[in-house]
Amino acid sequence: MKTAKTISSEVCTTQEAAHILGISVSSVQQLVEAGIIEAWKTKGGHRRIPLAAVHAYKATPGSSGDAAEHGRNAPAPRPGNGRTAVLVIEDNRLQRELYASALGSWGLPLDLVYCDNGYKALLEIARSKPDVVLADIVMEGMDGYEVVKTILNDPQLRDVSIAIVSSLDQDEMAQRGGIPAGVVFFPKPVNFDELRGYMRACCARRERESR
Repeated sequence: MKTAKTISSEVCTTQEAAHILGISVSSVQQLVEAGIIEAWKTKGGHRRIPLAAVHAYKATPGSSGDAAEHGRNAPAPRPGNGRTAVLVIEDNRLQRELYASALGSWGLPLDLVYCDNGYKALLEIARSKPDVVLADIVMEGMDGYEVVKTILNDPQLRDVSIAIVSSLDQDEMAQRGGIPAGVVFFPKPVNFDELRGYMRACCARRERESR
């Protein structure tokens, strides 16, 4: 029979899980709520997470990886090289290929990373803190709108430029809470001339900040 001491050594709090994985507490909460990491709540409402579940997730390809090894809960600072880190969140493979072709042909100093769902995007944001996030909205599991709200609610990410790219019309966006202040909206199909102008502005901002 396991004693209370033995059981307590086999579980951890949300904050402890965040430290192990090298991601934010809110990211752990999102993973737990989605059922990706097992957890339960005590009678007092405190969440408890099995250490085995945390380490199993850590070992999963595409999880927190190296960030956890360094014990980082905050995003890593961007190097001052003047390049603009762009995270593209898009679950459609063809659309990702279109982005890669277009963004790669503009001659802009962009470092591109692609995620095909919201969970991977949150982990990537926790690891590297991109300068720009281009987020699709309608995706399986955690949608892009949830990712955007998470970014906006995190003070450490207040300087991240966010653009929503979606086929939803204004009424459908309004049903999801509307377009948040400070967030740019690009309807699908994407007007790549307009997107190029936006990315140029983001690159100019990044260059100024790196001086």
